[in-house]
Amino acid sequence: MKVVPVSRPAGAPVSLKGAEPPAHITIRGLSKQFNGAVVYDKFDLDIPRGKFVSVFGPNGCGKSTLINMIAGLIPIDAGEILFAGKTLSQIKFGYVFQNYREALFPWLRSIDNIEYPLKHMNLPKAERRAKVERLVAHLGVKIDLQRYPYELSGGQQQLISIMRALVVEPEVLFLDEPFSALDYEMTLFMRQQLQRIFAETGTTMVLVSHDLEEAVYLADRILLLSRRPARVADYPWNEAPRPRTDATLSEAGFVQLKAHCLEVFQREVRKG
Repeated sequence: MKVVPVSRPAGAPVSLKGAEPPAHITIRGLSKQFNGAVVYDKFDLDIPRGKFVSVFGPNGCGKSTLINMIAGLIPIDAGEILFAGKTLSQIKFGYVFQNYREALFPWLRSIDNIEYPLKHMNLPKAERRAKVERLVAHLGVKIDLQRYPYELSGGQQQLISIMRALVVEPEVLFLDEPFSALDYEMTLFMRQQLQRIFAETGTTMVLVSHDLEEAVYLADRILLLSRRPARVADYPWNEAPRPRTDATLSEAGFVQLKAHCLEVFQREVRKG
């Protein structure tokens, strides 16, 4: 199945000037209920390989539920989720949680938090440390990793969480509202960090956000969900060049695309 935008504003950068990129994550017939409430019913979606997809929609529509089902954190009732034909158990993936304070182990130093999934994979300590050092050097991180998480700022802690997710060299990185607990200054900083990580790793990323500007700004494609049972209300492309900067926010294409997404969102909210 090829998911295409339902509509688009005039001049908005949503086409790819060619064939649809190959799907990395294929979802077919996904169904999920909670206490009799239908959240997803025979839901289909393709997430393209090596792209950044944001998920946005009305409160309670199932944004976090979707990525939690894809990541295997919540069981599905019916359907199939494949990663380029493989099951979740056959790939490596990373997950960055909203609450970084609870996600990190306070009794471990930052470097040991990053190493933790490698330890779980039974890699020797020397190999674990070498992988962390390569990642730190590649990203140019300037944090003292010998410090405990509680000795770091919120943004630094969330960066540690992202590095922990990346150290396994995942095919897919899931991010569930990763900046919602940060102040605005740190949020802007972390958006730039995440952009750089995406550009340098080429990892397929799936972000849940409650901030429309953030969802559009970071993404190659924005998945706009309806009220539940959730369906694809629209799935437009954002072809603004990277790296995106503050100037991107005032460019005509960005403004038009954001306005279009807001229109779709408000249309779905009114249906409630």
